[in-house]
Amino acid sequence: MKIRKTALILTAVMGLSLLAGCDNEKQQIFKEAEKDLEQGSYEYALDEFTTSVNNGVKPAVSYRGIGICQLRLGNYDDAITAFTSALGEEKVSKSMARDLYLYRATARLQAGYLDDAMADCQVLAQNYEMDADAWFLTGKVALEMDGYDEAASDFEQAYGEDSSYDRAIQIYETYLDKDMEADGTRYLEAVLSTDAKGAEDLCSRGRIYYYMGDYTNAQKELTDASNQGSTEALLVLGMVYGAQSDYANARAMYQQYINQKLDDTSGDQTQTAAQGYNGLAVCDMAEGNYDSALENISSGISIASDDEMQSLLFNEIVAYEKKLDFSTAQEKAVSYVGMYPEDEEAAKELDFLKSRTGSNE
Repeated sequence: MKIRKTALILTAVMGLSLLAGCDNEKQQIFKEAEKDLEQGSYEYALDEFTTSVNNGVKPAVSYRGIGICQLRLGNYDDAITAFTSALGEEKVSKSMARDLYLYRATARLQAGYLDDAMADCQVLAQNYEMDADAWFLTGKVALEMDGYDEAASDFEQAYGEDSSYDRAIQIYETYLDKDMEADGTRYLEAVLSTDAKGAEDLCSRGRIYYYMGDYTNAQKELTDASNQGSTEALLVLGMVYGAQSDYANARAMYQQYINQKLDDTSGDQTQTAAQGYNGLAVCDMAEGNYDSALENISSGISIASDDEMQSLLFNEIVAYEKKLDFSTAQEKAVSYVGMYPEDEEAAKELDFLKSRTGSNE
């Protein structure tokens, strides 16, 4: 009897150990998902968060992670579904619910569900404290719905809460996308009246002068930023030189940017050398070197984060079109439009290519 009792105790202890091991493994998968999300490895994080949902590990947070990954990957309907699932979970804190409404409104905006996006923005305004991000998003949705006065008011609120260089540039770019550059320029002019406090501010000022077409001041601010250690400034300097058709200096800046990014051992993969390769490809195409452009685009694609991929893939279409390889360009465009359905310019490009190939596929 004692032997049997001892065996039963050992079995029970072993069972507990196995359960503890399983729980530890599940928690580790969740931690890896959070780490991959932070580093911009969205496909890995997506798989891990999906596993975490199936494992029952922090369902609301895991659904949120799935939603962010799908949003960054351009799968907007899937992102909306995930954020909705997260909101439907029990014990979702008020701060997390607010965060989820912001993300879902963003996904709905990107998917073109403007009424639904505005509904989420209204929930935010009615039930949660509005900050600069919430005001900006609401203004962006309103502008897409042609609510110009409402958008202007929302952007004023956003800039009042956060009068940073980044916010001014965000608002400007939103107006620029709607061919309303003059409405956004006043935010750039306003933020330029403030003093730079370091390399990051100098880089932002240089970018603003670039947007305003003031290349002399842009070059000065960006050179100062680069001298103070800003790698990003090299990328924008390449754009400044390119805008003046000085492709030799543009290439030099892009190559320096690439070299510094490739030498970066910080472990942050959210921004790679891919944008530098994209800049080189733009120079190539401006000079008619389309094969070289495709080589640089290929190099960029091989290392690009998900956030950097779109420009590279679009320029790949353009390069093939410029080579008069309309069939390949159309094939690339079909794939691109499937990934980025909100890109109206790409949709028009696809229609043009179909007219050249005589194909409706």
